[in-house]
Amino acid sequence: MSRFVRILRRAGLALVLPFALAASAQAETLTVAVAANFKKPAEEIGAAFKAKTGDEVKYAFGATGQFAAQIRNGAPFDILLAADDTTAPALAKNGLALASSNFVYARGTLVLYSTTLPVKEQGEQILRKGDFAHVSIANPKTAPYGTAAIEAMKKMGVYDALKPKIVEGSNIGQTFDFVATGNAQAGFVALSQAIGAGKGQWWVVPQADYAPIDQSAILLKPGENKAVAKAYLDFLRGPEARTVIEKYGYTIPR
Repeated sequence: MSRFVRILRRAGLALVLPFALAASAQAETLTVAVAANFKKPAEEIGAAFKAKTGDEVKYAFGATGQFAAQIRNGAPFDILLAADDTTAPALAKNGLALASSNFVYARGTLVLYSTTLPVKEQGEQILRKGDFAHVSIANPKTAPYGTAAIEAMKKMGVYDALKPKIVEGSNIGQTFDFVATGNAQAGFVALSQAIGAGKGQWWVVPQADYAPIDQSAILLKPGENKAVAKAYLDFLRGPEARTVIEKYGYTIPR
């Protein structure tokens, strides 16, 4: 072998190797279905995850029940961050998710939110008086926070009187928007949404008035063999994500 050929081969290797390493380290994209109440913390966690790993997180936000239906119909989500702790195990039972990956990432808090009414100090009294046109809740058939809102109103004994005033959002995000736009004078939303709004006021509904809203995460079948999906779930359990989650008013069951 001539010296020239040897030089070319060494040069070729020197050129090819960096490209091979770059390809192997290429950032991956992750698709995550997220309950609408968790929008702001999810976005912050996704940005922190990308800063740490270089991997992009694409989120879809909506109602947990709607996502479950989409997943059963073949939607290619890698991970589900649900607003309850029953949807994920049900998907695993149907062979659509990995049961061993399921864990509760946050416990939500229900609040009565308003931009016009003094709900912070008079939340329950305002509900009992019913001196407003509309109160918004999320669709209880697909959104756990909607179920919690109905439970709370029934526990307070105001549901029957307020039922004609209820407007339903397709998810908790739309429920919040009804209040923000003035189409409802108050709404039952997640504490995280009220904190993230930067305006308005809220009354924390007593926890005894509704079942705990434990929100679980699970690895779905399309993400089962993706290292980035498992890395994201590990990150979600970690201290950096925990700080973000707690900042938005969630607790994390031990």
